[in-house]
Amino acid sequence: MKDKKPNKTAKTIERDTTTGLLWAIKDSWILTARSIKHITRSLDQLISVALFPIMFLLQFRYVFGGAINTGDVSYVNFLVAGILVQLLAFGANYTTINLAIDLQQGVVDRFRSLPMARSGLLVGYVTADLVRNTISGVITLVVSFLVGFRPNATLTEWLLVIALGVVFSLAISWLSAILGLMVKTLEAAQWVGFILIFPLTFISSAFVPTETMPKVLRVFAENQPLTHVIEAMRAWLVGTPIGNSGILAFVWCIGLIVVAAPLATWMFGQKGKA
Repeated sequence: MKDKKPNKTAKTIERDTTTGLLWAIKDSWILTARSIKHITRSLDQLISVALFPIMFLLQFRYVFGGAINTGDVSYVNFLVAGILVQLLAFGANYTTINLAIDLQQGVVDRFRSLPMARSGLLVGYVTADLVRNTISGVITLVVSFLVGFRPNATLTEWLLVIALGVVFSLAISWLSAILGLMVKTLEAAQWVGFILIFPLTFISSAFVPTETMPKVLRVFAENQPLTHVIEAMRAWLVGTPIGNSGILAFVWCIGLIVVAAPLATWMFGQKGKA
């Protein structure tokens, strides 16, 4: 009787799943490409992400702008940083929605059956958000120039704005991944991020100076992460005082990524055991 040959496929799979960082990067790249393809096939997502901040930009620029005093800085120059941060925050909510869709349709279960890094699928969603937000941000900036935005930023300051925008988008997207793993229905995924982000953008320095707010709201607005991100971008773009917002903005964003990314990955693994 012949001895059974060892199962090379099983050994290969076992070896592949334990090779660490290189395999995780490869898996993440494949799933990122998958998520980015969804953008080209669902242009309504891209249009909605760009259209929403443009509507806010035009409304505040031409309807409310004349009634808001921003000192030596024109209101449109004051406004654009807040619009960009709002765009990045709301755009990241697609991680919640797309993850909820894949969970409901059983796509995630099929991925779990493969020898792949648990973080790969989440990285794909987050990176697709970053690509989508980048395209929408460029569109919004073009429109802002058309309505009178005139930054005086140097090349270094533009690079700082871009770097902060990237880490902020990643931070919110990883938080959105956690929300996507927590919600039970697609309907909940569509509104949960909106309910959390909408008040944070308005109780900040996005649209009005915080000095005009009641004391309790002012204290909250001046110390929440979105305000630091907005104030840093505004200072680099148009030269307003920055204080310590530049450092605090990066600290907040990087801290959120460090906490949220492994937590979302752990929750993803635990959901598969449920």
